[in-house]
Amino acid sequence: MYVVTETLAGRSHYLKAYTIAEVVFGRQNFDAQGDPAVRIEAGRIRRELERYYLMAGGSEPVVITIPKGRYVPIFQASSHCRGDTADEAMAPPSPVSVEPSSSEVAAAPAASRSAGKRWLIAGAAMAAAIAAGAIFLGLEPASKEVASINSRPTIAVDRFEDIAGGSRFSGISGGVTDEIMSKLVKFKDILVVDASGNDQDAVSGLQNARYALQGSVRQDGDRVRSTARLVRRSDGAVIWANHYDSDLRIQSVFEVETALAEEIATAVAQPFGVVFQTDIAPDGAGGWDAYDCSLSYYNYRRSMTAEALQTAQECLRSVTEKFPSDATSLAFLSLTYLDQVRFPYKLGTKPSPKILETASELAKKSAVIDPQNPRVLQALMLTSFFRNDVDAALEAGAAAYQLNPNDTEVAGEYGLRLSMAGKWDTGCDLVSKAVSRNAGPQGYYEVGMALCAFMRGDLQAAELWSRMSDLNYNPMHRMVLASILGASGKIEQAKRELDWLDTKAPALMPVVKREISMRLARPQDQERVLAGLRAAGAAVDQVQPAVTN
Repeated sequence: MYVVTETLAGRSHYLKAYTIAEVVFGRQNFDAQGDPAVRIEAGRIRRELERYYLMAGGSEPVVITIPKGRYVPIFQASSHCRGDTADEAMAPPSPVSVEPSSSEVAAAPAASRSAGKRWLIAGAAMAAAIAAGAIFLGLEPASKEVASINSRPTIAVDRFEDIAGGSRFSGISGGVTDEIMSKLVKFKDILVVDASGNDQDAVSGLQNARYALQGSVRQDGDRVRSTARLVRRSDGAVIWANHYDSDLRIQSVFEVETALAEEIATAVAQPFGVVFQTDIAPDGAGGWDAYDCSLSYYNYRRSMTAEALQTAQECLRSVTEKFPSDATSLAFLSLTYLDQVRFPYKLGTKPSPKILETASELAKKSAVIDPQNPRVLQALMLTSFFRNDVDAALEAGAAAYQLNPNDTEVAGEYGLRLSMAGKWDTGCDLVSKAVSRNAGPQGYYEVGMALCAFMRGDLQAAELWSRMSDLNYNPMHRMVLASILGASGKIEQAKRELDWLDTKAPALMPVVKREISMRLARPQDQERVLAGLRAAGAAVDQVQPAVTN
């Protein structure tokens, strides 16, 4: 544990937010005033230590605390320890060698050896507390340069109200709050502020917060009900609320806290989630340009029209010119160019190698700025996949998912790429997770579930999932349904889908063989779809034109 070893080594005067961010988290040029990440994690470790000693660490010989506004731990003898003076208990020896030589140990007085042993025990206790709470070490490096703090929507997380009636589980509300902040900070599309912080930086961040996340925890025996709401601070409007029930006979306290935090953080901050709903428009305050463009992007993805695409691209070009180091906006811009290649039959675009290269270059540029940003890695994954670099795509997808498994857009898109690369079992599990959490535009991931069922030979489930997808979102969805119906022997129904394609997307079927090969990596998977189309009566074996659309 960095702060413990530095304090024991007599270097506590170096323990500042900037130093911790740079050494522990790899954040170069860290802006301590504009970026609350270290403060949030320090607050979490502070409260987790309190909970650890309350719930599990009562027998520890040394109690460790971190005062508010500081990062240097204080060591105190616990109340049941004997033989230590108050002065001896208040601070570690200065300096203490973490690994003293045998001659130094032999020469040291007994009291000093005893004191040194206590501080090493203290360090171990602190490490145990951190392991129990999974805190302070799970923060990923961020970009070397970031845009203005106001360029992303800021959420102030209030301490959840404890209505537990003084039971032994009364600490759940604090644990839920800490876990929520831990999950939210992994969404790089937003900024997170601890509303209970009272230092200057926290107060400044709170003043810029657009939303407040509030809630409470109630207990009735072994049952726990948690409520959460997102409030727009400009007018106090509650724009989202929900409640969650847990059973302490089935889950431990830590499991309950983690599960609740995942549900709440995902609902609030996931792509297409509450914060990015188009009916929650920015209020026109200055500095919200990137947020405007995020809303514009998600609005485009929902509507999938050429007009919405143009609006989103113009906004993103403007904001990336204004904030060239805004990696998230660069990633969004990359995805809009890629969509001109992915969805040409819906958007009426003419895909070309130049457009795909532009999308790829933007994704790579954003990755240089912020290589630990899941949205950036998502763009890198998709552009690599459509450039037929499947290994690079899956590597980027795995990194994105590891950074934030609660980002349902990352989970869904990574699941689709895994599936289409032939890793159907693993990929389909992730797509199913995305569907269960209402990820993406309505009906988007359902076509992935249809393909999953199709590839395992469950034609009935494949047709059901295909009809649940948004068949008008992308003509490729109609093509999948036609193939499934053909394989099922429902030729008349399949022909109706082919007729629709001939009328609404006439450019697709002449190049369908190539379009399928762009998406499904394995020849046997391609052949399964093509065989269904042949059974439906489609002429898929003719020579494919060199260019689409």
